[in-house]
Amino acid sequence: MDVLRHVAAHFALDLVAVCLLTFAVYCPRHRRRDLVPAYLALNAGLFTVVAALGELGGGGGAALGLGLFGVLSIVRLRSDSVQHEEVAYYFTTLVLGLVCGLPHLGLPLEAGLSAALLLVVWAGDHPRLLARSRRAVVTLDSVHRDPVALRADLARRLGEPLQWTVTEVDFVRDLTVVDVRYREPRPTAATGPVRREVPAWEPV
Repeated sequence: MDVLRHVAAHFALDLVAVCLLTFAVYCPRHRRRDLVPAYLALNAGLFTVVAALGELGGGGGAALGLGLFGVLSIVRLRSDSVQHEEVAYYFTTLVLGLVCGLPHLGLPLEAGLSAALLLVVWAGDHPRLLARSRRAVVTLDSVHRDPVALRADLARRLGEPLQWTVTEVDFVRDLTVVDVRYREPRPTAATGPVRREVPAWEPV
C-alpha cells in the first residue's frame, strides 16, 4: 500500500504538470487538438515505464528516457507536419514523465523541477517574445541577380529582411523561391495594420 500511495502521488503530480503544459500553455497558443492525446499518452506512458522499473529495482529509467529522446529525434526528421515549437512540447512531456516517474526523487524536488520547466516553456513560447519576427517561403515573380535588389523586393513585400535563402530559381517562368526571415513593420495610427499580398508563404 505504501508503494501504491507513493506511485499515485507521483502520478498525480505528473498529471497536473502535463495538463498545465497541454491545456494552459499549448492549446491556447497553438490550437492543435490532434497533438493533445499524443502529449498526454507519451507522458503517461513514459511515467508508467519509468515508475515500474524504479519500483522493481531496475536502473534503466534514465537510459529509457534517453532512448525515447533518440526515437523522438528520428520521428522529427521523418515528419514535415510537426513544427519546431511543437517538438519542444514533445520533449517537455518526455522530461516531465521521466522526472516525475523517478522513485528516488522526493515530491518537493519533482514539483520544483516541473514548475521550473513549465516556466521556461511558458516564457520561451510567449507570443510577446519576438512578436514581429516572422518566417515565410515566398515565390517572387522575378529573378534578381543583385542581392541588394532582392533585399529591396523582400522589404517592399514583407518588411525588414533579417536573413534569407534562395531555394529555387526558374529562368523559364521568371520565378524565385526564397525562404526568408523578416521583421514586420509596426502599424501606424494613420495607416492601421499593415497588409501585404504575398504570392506564396508558409508560416512557421
